[in-house]
Amino acid sequence: MKPQSAMQAFEPVLVRNRNGNSPIVLVCDHASNFLPSEYGTLGLASEDLEKHIAWDPGAAEVARHMSDLLDAALIESGISRLVIDCNRPLDAPDLFWTVSENTVVPANQNLSAQERDRRIAQAYQPFHAAVDEIVEQRLASGLETMLVAIHTFTPVYKGVDRPWHIGILHDDDQRLAAHLIDRLGQDKGIVIGDNEPYSPEDRVYFTLERHGRAHGLACVMIEIRNDQVADAASQKKWAHRLAEILETGKNSIGDAHCQL
Repeated sequence: MKPQSAMQAFEPVLVRNRNGNSPIVLVCDHASNFLPSEYGTLGLASEDLEKHIAWDPGAAEVARHMSDLLDAALIESGISRLVIDCNRPLDAPDLFWTVSENTVVPANQNLSAQERDRRIAQAYQPFHAAVDEIVEQRLASGLETMLVAIHTFTPVYKGVDRPWHIGILHDDDQRLAAHLIDRLGQDKGIVIGDNEPYSPEDRVYFTLERHGRAHGLACVMIEIRNDQVADAASQKKWAHRLAEILETGKNSIGDAHCQL
């Protein structure tokens, strides 16, 4: 997937299958590497915008397939995390990346308070408002709701190899995570990271904390190594695998939720 053309209309958030029947609501907060025209390339080379520093390659495609397979709502951020990282609290030091991995982002150095506020209003607030709206509408209607965030990660980070094919991230509520780890673990060819390569302590769990855990909802963050979803066939394969696991487990997970 190439960066979107600056001539395209900018949509800060994309909502698919808003009224999906599944109890699962999918979020993809690093879905896009799009930069609105006023940002140019943020001082970066065009090839940098294809890298993981700008988005999670393959994540949106997997999430979209899962949305179709599960009949689940999906909320995507429509802007590169280099403009603003929607999966961070507003006081996070990496809300605006000045250095991502080993790459300096020239246009993000010494942002004024006015510019920070503009980006928050432009992209961050619309994304979180969309997630709030869907979750709150479902809860008001008495619909069982679980949040699943779809991400991808790099095979190598700052020179360190990452052996996991997929990471399942969770806090102390493991209703979704335990089911995924158990079922994925039945395939001995898959190396699973339990709170690897990240964990909530790394501030990567914010979207789920804000919209899921705040309501006591079961939630989980799925991180797929991006070389595992580098083409359309592998994206569909992982989407089918994950959707099948979530589909078969949603009833027992829902029962456990009711018992808490």
